[in-house]
Amino acid sequence: MEAIILAGGFGTRLQQVVKDFPKPMAPIAERPFLEILLRSLAQKGFKRVVLSLGYMADKVVMHFGQQFAGLELIYAIEQKPLGTGGAVREALLQCKTNHVFVFNGDTYLDLEIAAVENHWQIHGNPVIVAREVADTSRYGRLHTADGRVLGFAEKGIAGAGLINAGCYVLPIHILDDFAVAHSFSLETDFLVKNVIAQQWDVFLTQGHFIDIGIPEDYARAQIELRNLYAS
Repeated sequence: MEAIILAGGFGTRLQQVVKDFPKPMAPIAERPFLEILLRSLAQKGFKRVVLSLGYMADKVVMHFGQQFAGLELIYAIEQKPLGTGGAVREALLQCKTNHVFVFNGDTYLDLEIAAVENHWQIHGNPVIVAREVADTSRYGRLHTADGRVLGFAEKGIAGAGLINAGCYVLPIHILDDFAVAHSFSLETDFLVKNVIAQQWDVFLTQGHFIDIGIPEDYARAQIELRNLYAS
């Protein structure tokens, strides 16, 4: 299996506490957050990861090199900001299998990889991973029915519900209609329309989920993730 990790953002909201690193390299118990993500993927059976980089890309490349924790690492480095969609589009050019898992570089998700992969092998539909949270206001809501994604609601709706966990399983040609090096949002410019045009399956994960993108959750990650993959 292979994966793309989106790790090219500026991390504006986190810069008040992490100033000298790109967000995925923010220290957790004195180790880069991205190390935790990569070790997790290695333990779950991934062999190859494409790291989509932009801001401070050199810090990531210098730290990890071409291999880490038994993973082959490939780098797709933006020459200009491409948004989440443009970044995935470029990274897909580096993929060798017929489908790929996509993860956010600022989110730890203990995903049930074997179950998701099995779902893909049976159905072959693109997948959005959903997570139930106590308050969806920060993330926006995901509307689903009968195992299918129906649409999205904007941020600001309080209360418990399902969110898009920022993880997908994509056929590698799904973004071929977009030009390479074209900036666009995967979420608003592609997913909002495409979940209506074709079937997207939803996988409801029960795994540990934490997004370090704001200082409060970054502080929480220092406690919750400090003992992971200590070897």
